[in-house]
Amino acid sequence: MEEKMSKGLKRMLLLLNCAMLGLGNVGGPLLMRLYFLKGGKGVWISSCLETAGWPFMMLPLTVSYLYRRRKEGPGTKLVLIKAPVLLASVVLGVLTGVDDFLYAYGVARLPISTSALIISTQLAFTATFAFILVKPKFTPFTINSVFLLTLAAVVLALHTSSDRPANESKLQYFLGFFMTLAASALYGFVLPAIELTYKKAKQTITYSLVMESQMVMSFSATVFCCIGMLFHGDFKAIPREASEYTLGQSTYYVVLVLNAILWQLFFMGAVGVIFSASSLLSGILIATLLPVTESLAVVLYHEKFQVEKAISLVLSLWGSLNYFYGEFHENNKMKQKQDAETDVA
Repeated sequence: MEEKMSKGLKRMLLLLNCAMLGLGNVGGPLLMRLYFLKGGKGVWISSCLETAGWPFMMLPLTVSYLYRRRKEGPGTKLVLIKAPVLLASVVLGVLTGVDDFLYAYGVARLPISTSALIISTQLAFTATFAFILVKPKFTPFTINSVFLLTLAAVVLALHTSSDRPANESKLQYFLGFFMTLAASALYGFVLPAIELTYKKAKQTITYSLVMESQMVMSFSATVFCCIGMLFHGDFKAIPREASEYTLGQSTYYVVLVLNAILWQLFFMGAVGVIFSASSLLSGILIATLLPVTESLAVVLYHEKFQVEKAISLVLSLWGSLNYFYGEFHENNKMKQKQDAETDVA
Protein backbone atom coordinates (compact mmCIF):
# COMPACT_ATOMS: atom_id res chain seq x y z
CA MET A 1 0.00 0.00 0.00
CA GLU A 2 1.43 3.33 -1.11
CA GLU A 3 1.41 6.53 0.92
CA LYS A 4 -1.16 9.08 -0.26
CA MET A 5 0.35 12.42 -1.25
CA SER A 6 -0.63 15.37 -3.43
CA LYS A 7 0.23 15.37 -7.14
CA GLY A 8 2.42 18.44 -6.65
CA LEU A 9 4.46 16.82 -3.86
CA LYS A 10 4.82 13.59 -5.81
CA ARG A 11 5.99 15.53 -8.88
CA MET A 12 8.55 17.43 -6.78
CA LEU A 13 9.78 14.16 -5.27
CA LEU A 14 10.05 12.64 -8.75
CA LEU A 15 12.09 15.61 -10.00
CA LEU A 16 14.40 15.45 -6.96
CA ASN A 17 15.05 11.73 -7.51
CA CYS A 18 15.53 12.24 -11.25
CA ALA A 19 18.20 14.83 -10.41
CA MET A 20 19.96 12.45 -7.99
CA LEU A 21 19.74 9.61 -10.50
CA GLY A 22 21.11 11.83 -13.26
CA LEU A 23 24.05 13.10 -11.21
CA GLY A 24 25.01 9.61 -10.05
CA ASN A 25 24.41 7.96 -13.41
CA VAL A 26 26.71 10.40 -15.21
CA GLY A 27 29.33 11.09 -12.53
CA GLY A 28 29.67 7.60 -11.01
CA PRO A 29 30.99 5.78 -14.11
CA LEU A 30 33.32 8.66 -15.03
CA LEU A 31 34.93 8.70 -11.58
CA MET A 32 35.16 4.92 -11.50
CA ARG A 33 36.98 4.95 -14.84
CA LEU A 34 39.27 7.73 -13.55
CA TYR A 35 40.23 5.46 -10.64
CA PHE A 36 41.35 2.73 -13.09
CA LEU A 37 42.98 5.05 -15.63
CA LYS A 38 45.26 6.70 -13.07
CA GLY A 39 46.61 3.57 -11.41
CA GLY A 40 43.78 1.92 -9.49
CA LYS A 41 43.48 -1.84 -10.02
CA GLY A 42 41.00 -3.05 -7.39
CA VAL A 43 37.82 -4.32 -9.02
CA TRP A 44 36.48 -5.34 -5.61
CA ILE A 45 37.42 -1.90 -4.22
CA SER A 46 35.43 -0.18 -6.98
CA SER A 47 32.47 -2.51 -6.58
CA CYS A 48 32.44 -1.84 -2.82
CA LEU A 49 32.49 1.93 -3.39
CA GLU A 50 29.26 1.71 -5.39
CA THR A 51 27.28 1.12 -2.20
CA ALA A 52 29.76 2.11 0.55
CA GLY A 53 28.06 5.50 0.79
CA TRP A 54 25.14 3.97 2.72
CA PRO A 55 26.01 5.87 5.97
CA PHE A 56 25.12 9.13 4.15
CA MET A 57 21.51 7.89 4.24
CA MET A 58 21.52 8.51 7.99
CA LEU A 59 21.16 12.29 7.46
CA PRO A 60 17.88 12.31 5.44
CA LEU A 61 16.52 9.49 7.63
CA THR A 62 17.22 11.54 10.77
CA VAL A 63 15.50 14.59 9.24
CA SER A 64 12.55 12.39 8.24
CA TYR A 65 12.27 10.95 11.77
CA LEU A 66 12.34 14.40 13.39
CA TYR A 67 9.65 15.60 10.98
CA ARG A 68 7.44 12.57 11.75
CA ARG A 69 8.04 12.96 15.47
CA ARG A 70 6.94 16.57 15.27
CA LYS A 71 3.68 15.47 13.61
CA GLU A 72 3.00 12.23 15.51
CA GLY A 73 4.49 12.90 18.93
CA PRO A 74 6.90 10.99 21.23
CA GLY A 75 5.48 7.58 20.23
CA THR A 76 6.87 7.87 16.68
CA LYS A 77 8.65 4.72 15.51
CA LEU A 78 12.36 5.17 14.92
CA VAL A 79 12.44 2.42 12.26
CA LEU A 80 9.55 1.77 9.87
CA ILE A 81 10.81 -1.28 7.97
CA LYS A 82 9.18 -4.62 8.86
CA ALA A 83 10.54 -8.16 8.48
CA PRO A 84 9.22 -9.00 4.95
CA VAL A 85 10.56 -5.77 3.39
CA LEU A 86 13.78 -6.11 5.43
CA LEU A 87 14.38 -9.65 4.15
CA ALA A 88 13.61 -8.66 0.55
CA SER A 89 15.98 -5.69 0.88
CA VAL A 90 18.81 -7.93 2.13
CA VAL A 91 18.36 -10.35 -0.80
CA LEU A 92 18.15 -7.51 -3.33
CA GLY A 93 21.19 -5.95 -1.68
CA VAL A 94 23.28 -9.09 -2.17
CA LEU A 95 22.16 -9.20 -5.83
CA THR A 96 23.18 -5.54 -6.12
CA GLY A 97 26.59 -6.47 -4.69
CA VAL A 98 27.02 -9.11 -7.41
CA ASP A 99 25.92 -6.55 -9.98
CA ASP A 100 28.44 -4.03 -8.59
CA PHE A 101 31.29 -6.49 -9.12
CA LEU A 102 30.19 -7.35 -12.68
CA TYR A 103 29.91 -3.68 -13.58
CA ALA A 104 33.20 -2.66 -11.94
CA TYR A 105 34.99 -5.46 -13.83
CA GLY A 106 33.54 -4.13 -17.09
CA VAL A 107 34.56 -0.53 -16.35
CA ALA A 108 38.09 -1.72 -15.53
CA ARG A 109 38.40 -3.32 -18.99
CA LEU A 110 36.31 -1.12 -21.31
CA PRO A 111 36.28 2.55 -22.30
CA ILE A 112 33.37 4.32 -20.58
CA SER A 113 31.88 5.29 -23.94
CA THR A 114 31.61 1.56 -24.71
CA SER A 115 30.40 0.31 -21.33
CA ALA A 116 27.77 3.08 -21.22
CA LEU A 117 26.26 1.88 -24.47
CA ILE A 118 26.29 -1.75 -23.34
CA ILE A 119 24.46 -0.71 -20.16
CA SER A 120 21.71 0.79 -22.36
CA THR A 121 20.54 -2.82 -22.96
CA GLN A 122 19.41 -2.71 -19.32
CA LEU A 123 16.20 -1.08 -20.52
CA ALA A 124 15.26 -4.19 -22.51
CA PHE A 125 15.90 -6.38 -19.47
CA THR A 126 14.00 -3.98 -17.20
CA ALA A 127 11.04 -3.92 -19.58
CA THR A 128 11.02 -7.74 -19.84
CA PHE A 129 11.24 -8.36 -16.10
CA ALA A 130 8.77 -5.55 -15.37
CA PHE A 131 6.29 -7.19 -17.75
CA ILE A 132 6.72 -10.51 -15.89
CA LEU A 133 6.80 -9.17 -12.32
CA VAL A 134 4.72 -5.98 -12.13
CA LYS A 135 2.88 -5.89 -15.49
CA PRO A 136 3.03 -2.17 -16.33
CA LYS A 137 1.05 -0.67 -19.19
CA PHE A 138 3.04 -0.91 -22.44
CA THR A 139 2.18 1.58 -25.19
CA PRO A 140 3.45 1.37 -28.80
CA PHE A 141 5.83 4.23 -27.91
CA THR A 142 7.25 2.26 -24.98
CA ILE A 143 7.79 -0.86 -27.11
CA ASN A 144 9.40 1.18 -29.89
CA SER A 145 11.67 2.92 -27.36
CA VAL A 146 12.84 -0.39 -25.87
CA PHE A 147 13.47 -1.75 -29.38
CA LEU A 148 15.55 1.28 -30.45
CA LEU A 149 17.65 1.33 -27.27
CA THR A 150 18.30 -2.40 -27.57
CA LEU A 151 19.21 -2.01 -31.24
CA ALA A 152 21.70 0.71 -30.22
CA ALA A 153 23.57 -1.80 -28.07
CA VAL A 154 23.46 -4.46 -30.80
CA VAL A 155 25.03 -2.04 -33.31
CA LEU A 156 27.85 -1.42 -30.84
CA ALA A 157 28.34 -5.14 -30.23
CA LEU A 158 28.86 -5.81 -33.97
CA HIS A 159 32.19 -3.98 -33.92
CA THR A 160 33.36 -4.00 -30.33
CA SER A 161 37.06 -4.74 -30.33
CA SER A 162 38.05 -1.68 -32.40
CA ASP A 163 38.33 0.40 -29.21
CA ARG A 164 40.19 -2.24 -27.18
CA PRO A 165 42.87 -0.59 -25.00
CA ALA A 166 46.42 -1.35 -26.19
CA ASN A 167 47.45 -3.09 -22.95
CA GLU A 168 44.55 -5.59 -22.93
CA SER A 169 44.14 -8.96 -24.58
CA LYS A 170 41.06 -9.86 -26.61
CA LEU A 171 40.03 -12.27 -23.84
CA GLN A 172 40.16 -9.52 -21.19
CA TYR A 173 38.23 -7.16 -23.46
CA PHE A 174 35.47 -9.65 -24.23
CA LEU A 175 35.27 -10.69 -20.56
CA GLY A 176 34.73 -7.01 -19.75
CA PHE A 177 32.08 -6.78 -22.47
CA PHE A 178 30.09 -9.79 -21.27
CA MET A 179 30.51 -8.91 -17.57
CA THR A 180 29.00 -5.48 -18.32
CA LEU A 181 26.18 -7.14 -20.26
CA ALA A 182 25.54 -9.48 -17.31
CA ALA A 183 25.50 -6.46 -14.96
CA SER A 184 22.94 -4.84 -17.26
CA ALA A 185 20.73 -7.93 -17.16
CA LEU A 186 20.97 -8.36 -13.39
CA TYR A 187 20.13 -4.74 -12.56
CA GLY A 188 17.37 -4.96 -15.16
CA PHE A 189 15.89 -7.62 -12.86
CA VAL A 190 16.62 -5.78 -9.59
CA LEU A 191 14.65 -2.63 -10.54
CA PRO A 192 11.28 -4.39 -11.13
CA ALA A 193 11.97 -6.66 -8.14
CA ILE A 194 12.20 -3.53 -5.97
CA GLU A 195 8.89 -2.31 -7.39
CA LEU A 196 7.33 -5.72 -6.72
CA THR A 197 8.58 -5.54 -3.11
CA TYR A 198 6.77 -2.21 -2.68
CA LYS A 199 3.57 -3.60 -4.21
CA LYS A 200 3.56 -6.77 -2.10
CA ALA A 201 4.58 -5.13 1.17
CA LYS A 202 1.99 -5.50 3.93
CA GLN A 203 2.68 -2.00 5.20
CA THR A 204 2.31 1.54 3.91
CA ILE A 205 5.18 2.42 1.57
CA THR A 206 6.40 5.90 2.45
CA TYR A 207 9.47 7.69 1.15
CA SER A 208 11.07 7.21 4.58
CA LEU A 209 10.57 3.47 4.25
CA VAL A 210 12.06 3.57 0.74
CA MET A 211 15.17 5.26 2.18
CA GLU A 212 15.42 2.65 4.95
CA SER A 213 15.07 -0.17 2.42
CA GLN A 214 17.76 1.38 0.19
CA MET A 215 20.12 1.72 3.16
CA VAL A 216 19.64 -1.99 3.95
CA MET A 217 20.26 -2.90 0.29
CA SER A 218 23.41 -0.76 0.14
CA PHE A 219 24.68 -2.15 3.46
CA SER A 220 24.09 -5.76 2.30
CA ALA A 221 25.83 -5.10 -1.03
CA THR A 222 28.76 -3.48 0.78
CA VAL A 223 29.15 -6.47 3.12
CA PHE A 224 29.17 -8.80 0.10
CA CYS A 225 31.85 -6.71 -1.64
CA CYS A 226 33.91 -6.35 1.56
CA ILE A 227 34.06 -10.15 1.82
CA GLY A 228 35.38 -10.19 -1.76
CA MET A 229 37.94 -7.52 -0.85
CA LEU A 230 39.01 -9.53 2.18
CA PHE A 231 39.63 -12.71 0.19
CA HIS A 232 41.37 -10.78 -2.58
CA GLY A 233 43.60 -8.83 -0.17
CA ASP A 234 42.34 -5.45 -1.37
CA PHE A 235 42.26 -3.83 2.07
CA LYS A 236 46.05 -4.16 2.23
CA ALA A 237 46.39 -2.87 -1.34
CA ILE A 238 44.67 0.49 -0.69
CA PRO A 239 47.67 2.28 0.97
CA ARG A 240 49.99 0.98 -1.76
CA GLU A 241 47.62 2.13 -4.54
CA ALA A 242 47.29 5.53 -2.87
CA SER A 243 51.07 6.03 -2.74
CA GLU A 244 51.46 5.04 -6.42
CA TYR A 245 48.40 6.88 -7.75
CA THR A 246 49.26 9.13 -10.69
CA LEU A 247 47.24 12.09 -9.40
CA GLY A 248 48.68 11.90 -5.89
CA GLN A 249 47.79 10.20 -2.61
CA SER A 250 45.28 12.79 -1.37
CA THR A 251 43.50 12.86 -4.75
CA TYR A 252 43.24 9.05 -4.62
CA TYR A 253 41.18 9.21 -1.42
CA VAL A 254 39.10 12.10 -2.78
CA VAL A 255 38.26 9.97 -5.85
CA LEU A 256 37.21 7.07 -3.60
CA VAL A 257 34.96 9.25 -1.41
CA LEU A 258 33.35 11.03 -4.37
CA ASN A 259 32.76 7.63 -5.98
CA ALA A 260 30.86 6.47 -2.91
CA ILE A 261 28.75 9.66 -2.74
CA LEU A 262 27.83 9.75 -6.43
CA TRP A 263 26.89 6.07 -6.56
CA GLN A 264 24.72 6.46 -3.46
CA LEU A 265 22.92 9.32 -5.22
CA PHE A 266 22.40 7.01 -8.19
CA PHE A 267 20.89 4.17 -6.15
CA MET A 268 18.72 6.47 -4.03
CA GLY A 269 17.54 8.25 -7.17
CA ALA A 270 16.73 4.94 -8.88
CA VAL A 271 14.55 3.63 -6.04
CA GLY A 272 13.02 7.09 -5.55
CA VAL A 273 11.89 7.14 -9.19
CA ILE A 274 10.42 3.65 -8.71
CA PHE A 275 8.50 4.92 -5.66
CA SER A 276 7.31 8.08 -7.46
CA ALA A 277 6.58 6.44 -10.84
CA SER A 278 7.79 2.97 -11.91
CA SER A 279 10.81 0.72 -12.44
CA LEU A 280 10.35 1.14 -16.20
CA LEU A 281 10.75 4.94 -15.97
CA SER A 282 13.84 4.41 -13.81
CA GLY A 283 15.30 2.16 -16.53
CA ILE A 284 14.35 4.68 -19.24
CA LEU A 285 16.11 7.52 -17.40
CA ILE A 286 19.26 5.44 -16.93
CA ALA A 287 19.31 4.65 -20.66
CA THR A 288 18.53 8.27 -21.60
CA LEU A 289 21.47 9.65 -19.60
CA LEU A 290 24.02 7.19 -20.98
CA PRO A 291 24.76 9.28 -24.11
CA VAL A 292 25.74 12.14 -21.78
CA THR A 293 28.21 9.84 -19.98
CA GLU A 294 29.52 8.60 -23.31
CA SER A 295 30.04 12.12 -24.70
CA LEU A 296 31.83 13.29 -21.55
CA ALA A 297 34.11 10.23 -21.67
CA VAL A 298 35.11 11.11 -25.24
CA VAL A 299 35.85 14.72 -24.22
CA LEU A 300 37.51 14.10 -20.83
CA TYR A 301 39.37 10.84 -21.49
CA HIS A 302 39.91 11.23 -25.26
CA GLU A 303 38.26 7.90 -26.01
CA LYS A 304 37.74 6.83 -29.62
CA PHE A 305 34.39 7.71 -31.18
CA GLN A 306 33.84 5.39 -34.13
CA VAL A 307 30.93 5.34 -36.58
CA GLU A 308 29.30 2.48 -34.64
CA LYS A 309 29.24 4.58 -31.47
CA ALA A 310 27.74 7.53 -33.37
CA ILE A 311 24.96 5.32 -34.79
CA SER A 312 24.40 3.78 -31.38
CA LEU A 313 24.23 7.24 -29.79
CA VAL A 314 21.64 8.44 -32.32
CA LEU A 315 19.51 5.32 -31.78
CA SER A 316 19.73 5.80 -27.98
CA LEU A 317 18.60 9.42 -28.24
CA TRP A 318 15.84 8.48 -30.69
CA GLY A 319 14.59 5.74 -28.38
CA SER A 320 14.62 8.03 -25.35
CA LEU A 321 12.79 10.86 -27.14
CA ASN A 322 10.27 8.33 -28.44
CA TYR A 323 9.46 7.22 -24.90
CA PHE A 324 9.02 10.74 -23.51
CA TYR A 325 6.91 11.79 -26.51
CA GLY A 326 4.74 8.73 -25.88
CA GLU A 327 4.32 9.68 -22.21
CA PHE A 328 3.39 13.24 -23.23
CA HIS A 329 0.90 11.85 -25.78
CA GLU A 330 -0.68 9.47 -23.25
CA ASN A 331 -0.97 12.20 -20.60
CA ASN A 332 -2.68 14.48 -23.11
CA LYS A 333 -5.15 11.72 -24.04
CA MET A 334 -5.89 11.08 -20.37
CA LYS A 335 -6.39 14.80 -19.71
CA GLN A 336 -8.77 15.13 -22.69
CA LYS A 337 -10.73 12.11 -21.45
CA GLN A 338 -11.01 13.60 -17.96
CA ASP A 339 -12.10 16.98 -19.41
CA ALA A 340 -14.75 15.24 -21.55
CA GLU A 341 -16.09 13.36 -18.51
CA THR A 342 -16.24 16.64 -16.54
CA ASP A 343 -18.20 18.36 -19.35
CA VAL A 344 -20.72 15.48 -19.50
CA ALA A 345 -21.17 15.61 -15.71
